[in-house]
Amino acid sequence: MKKIVLFVSAVLFFFTSIVSAHGPVRQKTVEKITISAPAKKVWALIKDFGDMSWHPEIFNTSIQGGNKKGATRVLTLKDGDTITEELKKYDDKKMSYAYKITEMSSSKTITHAGAEEQIPALPVTDYSSSIELTEKGGSTQVTWKAAYYRAYMNNNPPEEMNDDAANNAVKAVLETGLINLKKLAEK
Repeated sequence: MKKIVLFVSAVLFFFTSIVSAHGPVRQKTVEKITISAPAKKVWALIKDFGDMSWHPEIFNTSIQGGNKKGATRVLTLKDGDTITEELKKYDDKKMSYAYKITEMSSSKTITHAGAEEQIPALPVTDYSSSIELTEKGGSTQVTWKAAYYRAYMNNNPPEEMNDDAANNAVKAVLETGLINLKKLAEK
């Protein structure tokens, strides 16, 4: 009996060690907006992967490769930070595209757990995203999805790079862009 109790205790200890030692969980954010304009009009505003002028937080965009898979764009944010993204899929007929962040600048450093940590422009890592338009009568539904991990991959992240910081930052980027897109398309 003692051997069984010892074995069960060892298994439970091993299991709880594994459970508590895992790193971050992949996060997802989905934002949708209905725009009172035909899908073709809305698509005309966002279909150029190299033109982010519809997003108010983007100061400038430079592109290499146009709307072809593998194209890259560098977004310069209003605060001067940069984000480099690669186009993964593009479908003009379905009015959708998908992309991934490949590089980000960092303008802030903090000390956490005795180490200097760079805070990226967006507090995420392994970020991928897609935008898709759907015609709904005379209106358009725009769906912007993002999947990512928080920027700090170890346990006990600093406040600036935890799941909440990542989720709030991504939600703000998507919401701000969609709200402005709606204003532009409904003019």
